[in-house]
Amino acid sequence: MRREFITAEENIILERTKKRRQYANEVIEDRLSDLPDGVILQILSLLDTKQVVRTCVLSKRWEHLWKRISTLILHSSRFSYVKQFTTFVSKILTLRDSSTALRVLDVDRNGNFEPRLLKRILNYISSHSTHLQELAISVRGDTSLILNCFSSCRALTSLKLSIYPRDGYTETLFPNSLNLPLLTSLDITNFAFCGGESGCAEPFSVFTMLNSLALSSCKVKDAQILTISSDTLANLAIHSPFEEINVDIHDNSSNMPKIELSTPSLYTFTYYGSLIQEICGSGLSSVKQVHIDDSREFSASVRHGLLVFNWLLDFANVESLALSSTTLQILSLVPDLLEVKLPSLCNLKSLEVELVPFIHRDGFLFRSIEAAMLKKAAAKSRKEVAKLRKAFKARLEPRAIPDGMVDFLRQNSPSAEVNITTDFSHVLNPKQVAESIKGAKIISYRSRFSKRLSPVPFHAAPASGTEYDSATALASVSVTAPDAVPASAAPPNLHLCRDEKDDKSSNEDEVEKRQPNTDSPLLDNGQ
Repeated sequence: MRREFITAEENIILERTKKRRQYANEVIEDRLSDLPDGVILQILSLLDTKQVVRTCVLSKRWEHLWKRISTLILHSSRFSYVKQFTTFVSKILTLRDSSTALRVLDVDRNGNFEPRLLKRILNYISSHSTHLQELAISVRGDTSLILNCFSSCRALTSLKLSIYPRDGYTETLFPNSLNLPLLTSLDITNFAFCGGESGCAEPFSVFTMLNSLALSSCKVKDAQILTISSDTLANLAIHSPFEEINVDIHDNSSNMPKIELSTPSLYTFTYYGSLIQEICGSGLSSVKQVHIDDSREFSASVRHGLLVFNWLLDFANVESLALSSTTLQILSLVPDLLEVKLPSLCNLKSLEVELVPFIHRDGFLFRSIEAAMLKKAAAKSRKEVAKLRKAFKARLEPRAIPDGMVDFLRQNSPSAEVNITTDFSHVLNPKQVAESIKGAKIISYRSRFSKRLSPVPFHAAPASGTEYDSATALASVSVTAPDAVPASAAPPNLHLCRDEKDDKSSNEDEVEKRQPNTDSPLLDNGQ
């Protein structure tokens, strides 16, 4: 069967590949030959389907094994050309063993889907809906067909939808009610929620087992409040690069609907985007872990700072708080903030700050912060204003972390560990960061490619009054802050370290796109 799809050129390449990998394949086969098919299929289910299909050239045992996998991960980003992706998907649906239960399907097409193929995929889902547990669809196409398709999948526990009409702009109306009794995870992008007669939209109350909810670039229509009510919800993420959940006229803040939380079991709260979304209710009081990232913020005002401040007041039981330096800049705009005694953050154990440089020095965010700093200086003296104007004229930027902000957040938990990370060590000054944090005695700066050799844990603090040596942190620079440790507060355990990321996968993707594919009879030459 597999020879049906091999051209003469592909056959030559395959034979050459087999000879080159003969020894390696023998070793692999020797180790895997004792494993039952069920175990091998379980391992293959963790891989992208394109990688799974490649195993058919290993030996005759593997020739048809891929047809029995219960997980299909079909991403167009794994292919050099759209035509290759559509051909591959079509062949997979044709050759896969239809008697094998389909439990996971993940389809991601970055762009318009060919209507005929999209309809075929949806029909395949409908015919295999009995055992389907996890479904992820990210496409542009006929939204009504897609919504009708997954509504019959009663066994779904995880649903991820990123659906755009073919015009790419119109949002999709989220169904008022879905019969998905086992759903525990819901991740939706570009949906609109319609309100009822009460002026509230409450689309998630039907999911009685919901544990995780992620909303991205969604909108509310004909309602002033989006209610998220769930006794089981533990994880909530709100993500949008420009406007958060809003109505059609989104340039007027008075038209921004509120998000009302009634989530007594909420444990983690994650927020990405502009700080313009008001959140009310009792849902934040139970949260233990918070992550706020507004590194793409393009504007700032006292109103934005007050919104963050109001969130902080609701975090009564937070133990782990992660913020960007931009958030701290915006929060510092609140007048007389450092004089406020917080009633919250009493259980804080860990504070993480991600240092992010200003995206546009002449942008509105930078100008807003500059204006706010000048206004504060004007309240002191003309001399302070002149000094500050001179600094700005010399192209000096405000401190990455405003003075006193770390102590402000730690005022009720002075022993909370402080970790500072950055991906921009080449433009941010570690010494300046050290000087901006009162009470910080030692800051260990580690470059991206350095490796910690000592057995000290990654987030462990050095002993009081000591520094890491060169064997502990390669390419490190230790800086002693000029400010002494306050007598009333313990110095924070502070580390400044650049986040290490594995770039191997992205490099492999680039190499793969340049090299001809010789591993699978289902893949066209050149993929």
